[in-house]
Amino acid sequence: MKTTIHIYHTNDFHSHFEHWPRIQRFLQERRKWHEEAGEEVFIFDIGDHVDRSHPLTEGTLGQANVEQLNEAGYDAVTIGNNEGITLPHESLDLLYKQAKFPVVVANLFYPNGSRPKWAVPSFVFELNNGMKLGVTGVTAYYSAFYKGLGWEISEPFQELQTEMKHLAKQADCVVVLSHLGMYDDEKIAQDFAEVDVVLGGHTHHLFHEGKSVNGKLLGAAGKFGYYVGHIQLEVDLETKSILSKKARVYQTSEELDAPVQEQESIQQFDQKGQQALQQPVVSLSRSFSCDWFGPSDLPQLLCEALTEWCGADGAFLNAGVVLDRLDAGMVTKYDLHRILPHPINPCLIELTGAELKEVLKQTLDEKWPHLAIKGFGFRGKVMGQFVYDQIEIDLKHYQFKIGGQEIEADQCYRLATLDMFTFGHLFSTLHRAAHKQYFMPEFLRDVMEWKLLQVTSQLK
Repeated sequence: MKTTIHIYHTNDFHSHFEHWPRIQRFLQERRKWHEEAGEEVFIFDIGDHVDRSHPLTEGTLGQANVEQLNEAGYDAVTIGNNEGITLPHESLDLLYKQAKFPVVVANLFYPNGSRPKWAVPSFVFELNNGMKLGVTGVTAYYSAFYKGLGWEISEPFQELQTEMKHLAKQADCVVVLSHLGMYDDEKIAQDFAEVDVVLGGHTHHLFHEGKSVNGKLLGAAGKFGYYVGHIQLEVDLETKSILSKKARVYQTSEELDAPVQEQESIQQFDQKGQQALQQPVVSLSRSFSCDWFGPSDLPQLLCEALTEWCGADGAFLNAGVVLDRLDAGMVTKYDLHRILPHPINPCLIELTGAELKEVLKQTLDEKWPHLAIKGFGFRGKVMGQFVYDQIEIDLKHYQFKIGGQEIEADQCYRLATLDMFTFGHLFSTLHRAAHKQYFMPEFLRDVMEWKLLQVTSQLK
């Protein structure tokens, strides 16, 4: 006798609630449809459902996301780096307190080596047809960031080896929820014979019809809720073996029906977020300007604040990180979130003078001001021009100064900047720097709040 197991999956939703009403309706209808047909159905999320760039997520520290996962009927989730390293330790520890599903993550621990009570390394679902579906999950190995927040993250492939030994004995079918990225998903398929399906995320990749690697099926649904993934496993109930595997995705905007009052629901997400962030912060006696392509108040103020916050010799940042001005009057938490929605932390980097000069020369490249970038925590539109504090650049005489003194090639300097400049290809020198200190859990908006309070108290 044959039957079909259906698995629906999402990943890297990043709090794009404008797509959630359709996704929720679709998942609830599909569950009802399959259950009425006597078929098994599961719904999994592969991490980064939370993104503090949305006011509702910020105002509830992700609790609203978990409420939505509950309502949609998810059966299990794993965490992504946005759950793991953009929330303060205590907020992540409480995030899933009301969850109606297991949080499956095998490589997250407290510093003493114990696992969080809200997380399990794997979970085995007993199906009505007599089969058992084993699920394990792993998340990206950002060791320094987790350590800075009071967590220990272990190497994911080591934990998978342990979990596969258990699941091989307990389950007829094994699914990995992998927030590691596409290339690691392929490595999982190559390295672990016990795995049947790998559902992926983190690198925002999209497999329209899945991808077969070493006889294993890989599924991925892109990013931001643009798609929902669907895996179909045809199984033989007598032998409890998989006969065939298929994958597809549904495009949210084109293939998912809009629920009644869809726009009202989307507006409510925003309104609830604004209400949650209405706490007053500081009263400004004057307006503070913002300009991405010329001198202005807020980018310069934030740059000065970074120098002080990090105890640095100087700082730089891109003006485009500040999204808007602040008018005179009362500033709320919502206002600060509106102008600095990024999950970006301050960073202190030690560089030689020669390295610092090289980085400063790169900031003068004409490509930067109008360059649109995505990822690295940046939630703005364009980079904007670079802004400096305690740093002077005189290209006519080829002079670079910090703190009023010319930069010496062999001397060590402490540069404050944004953590995103240490990732990937933006500044290879900063990426390779051996000595980096990330300030966590504070974001740029926290540093701005601190500086505005300081400035207004000095004016009184």
